[in-house]
Amino acid sequence: MELQRGLSQFDLTNIIVGAIVGADIYIASALTAGLVGPFSIVLWAVAGLFAATIAMVFAYCSYYVPRVGGPFAYVSEAFDDFYGFLTGWSMWIAELLALPVFAIAFANYLQALVPLTPAAEVAVRALFVASLTLVNIVGVRAAGRLNDALTLIKLSPLFLLIVAGLGVFFIQPETFAGNYIPLLPLGLDNAAHALVLIFWAYAGFELGTLPAGEVQNPQRAIPRAITSGMLIVSAFYLLTNFVLFGVVNWTELDQSTVPLVVAGTALFGSAGALIMTVGALFSVSGSNESGMLGSARLAYAMAIDGLFPRAFARLHPRFNTPYVVLIAQGIIAFILSNIGNLSGLISFAVLNLAFSFLLTCFALIVLRSDSAANLRGQHILPLAGIAICLFLLYSTTTFDKIVGVLVILAGIPVYLFYSPKQDIHHLKALFLSEETVLQRRLEAKETYLANFLDIIRTISRRIRRLDGREPGGR
Repeated sequence: MELQRGLSQFDLTNIIVGAIVGADIYIASALTAGLVGPFSIVLWAVAGLFAATIAMVFAYCSYYVPRVGGPFAYVSEAFDDFYGFLTGWSMWIAELLALPVFAIAFANYLQALVPLTPAAEVAVRALFVASLTLVNIVGVRAAGRLNDALTLIKLSPLFLLIVAGLGVFFIQPETFAGNYIPLLPLGLDNAAHALVLIFWAYAGFELGTLPAGEVQNPQRAIPRAITSGMLIVSAFYLLTNFVLFGVVNWTELDQSTVPLVVAGTALFGSAGALIMTVGALFSVSGSNESGMLGSARLAYAMAIDGLFPRAFARLHPRFNTPYVVLIAQGIIAFILSNIGNLSGLISFAVLNLAFSFLLTCFALIVLRSDSAANLRGQHILPLAGIAICLFLLYSTTTFDKIVGVLVILAGIPVYLFYSPKQDIHHLKALFLSEETVLQRRLEAKETYLANFLDIIRTISRRIRRLDGREPGGR
């Protein structure tokens, strides 16, 4: 099979946007209202800068390790399999925590439509996890126009919220001023922890990098794609939260588990609440946005490398998906969704992400070569990334630090037990081939905001084509 080469900068940008933006915005928005009030809008900008810096580190690592993207591969190449395992282990834990977060959020938004008893909430979370697990095993994907329609259903409520909110801002600026003043009503004591929670919404770029062999002129294309992609993501997040905190007072947002429904109600009444709730339910229940298959692939990659239970490498005979690890993840996620809360799960996820990012930043210091490439900022970026990761680790709660250390240490006996085993060569060769890596990365172009950008681009091209036709032309 001939491998597709020469991905455009637009394609790369879309992969980055698609890997980051999902239903997170329905969850993370206003999660920090009770910590820093409307000052959250500033932290959204800071978190975007943090994420862009580390995303560049990942992109440059993928340049030096073009076989396959991912921190597990980068760190293993730079150091050895033990540190690569710890990186993959902590990354898997972080990705795994996304599913219970979405299960809790789904029940919260459904509660806005239908009152649920505690028993009913547990049942809803169980059904959510079970159905999502089944969908990922079967490998159902919305295609073509159906996927476009689902994208519009998910994003239209947010765009409607942004447009209407900005209209209020220009017509009645005093409403926004009243809600934004004072900007920092609670001081900066909790600002660092609030930044940790917001940073979670930007996670995903680690799944959006490509082997450099697919990219034309990677020295220029990769930095530009990362920059433009992160600018689009940051603008989307900032506009949503600017409207959210401007339309609804932070004290009211702090009391709600469904802040976007509160904002929709403030702008459009009960109809707005219904629109935002439907958009949230469609988004949160989307299999692409859950990250479930992404974390399963990571566990599968480590299993075929001989570092995870061999059972995790089993593929379904009909659907060709890693069904054993998907079922295991579903069971763990259901348990966590009933004993954890949104802030706690997200904070712990960021701790594990920051640890894996930290090792990846160190890996770039080892991997970089001035003679092989002249990538802009490859000397300063890993140092900045290390500082950011240490800050994120320091800013998590004491409980997160203690449990995080225990979880990471728990990975050591797993490594010692499985590391003498041989990898599964035929599965490893297939999974890490450039064709399959490229296919997995291109899936990000078909999700959420990235797909919306692709729709706009397709429409604009057709319009230009029609305008460019002359009478008698082809």
